[in-house]
Amino acid sequence: MDDASRDPAQALARLLAIMARLRAPDGCPWDREQDFASIAPYTIEEAYEVADAIQRADMPALQDELGDLLFQVVYHAQMAREAGAFDFTAVADTISDKMIRRHPHVFGEAAARDTAMQNQAWEVQKQAERAARAETGTLAGIPAALPALTRAAKLTRRAARVGFDWPDAEAVLDKLAEETAELRAELPGAEPERLADELGDMLFVLANLARKLDLDPEACLRGANAKFERRFNAVEAHLSTEGQSPADAGLERMEALWQQVKRMEG
Repeated sequence: MDDASRDPAQALARLLAIMARLRAPDGCPWDREQDFASIAPYTIEEAYEVADAIQRADMPALQDELGDLLFQVVYHAQMAREAGAFDFTAVADTISDKMIRRHPHVFGEAAARDTAMQNQAWEVQKQAERAARAETGTLAGIPAALPALTRAAKLTRRAARVGFDWPDAEAVLDKLAEETAELRAELPGAEPERLADELGDMLFVLANLARKLDLDPEACLRGANAKFERRFNAVEAHLSTEGQSPADAGLERMEALWQQVKRMEG
């Protein structure tokens, strides 16, 4: 049976039935013990695994990870259904209604929009939705559970909309130099709380810099992580051919190999 002949509704109904069975009185003991709070970390983890599969352009892995993420949605919906709050149908209807509401140029009679116009209209609509939820203030509605760098970028983007922003990336770099000097001044005998405060300021400025450069700070850091991992693995592999471990080789030898790997990468 090819993909075109398969019924998505039947596949989803099967998944919903599996989830209900797992949470049934005679279902899986582990699944029955979970609640929203205990499942939330898995939901976040699965979203990151989706992003990882996309970054690796691994389509089989992406199919698998999207299934895991969908299962998280089904899991939360089942627990909400048991609590009498809402069910999966309500979740699907809510997002469908929201997408129709936010795209009147597609589903309604609004004039056609280019990307810039759509982004502006999208923000206006989201502001109206936040107001309807009694979320007041420029920074209202930014989830606290977001990764810290992502949330920093969102906070500053929101503030920039009302004029609270640096004029350009150069000004942010000047601020970064200022924060770096403040951290350096704290180093001799500083309390950990003071160091954490100053380092936090530096990271916040870096998130601002990424925004001003139209970059995603989380993606930048993931790239740096991947680069470090790749280069360190290459150093370790080279040492292995010499019968050495990193601990045996010492910093000077590892640094020389690190520079060699960098040159090889161009």
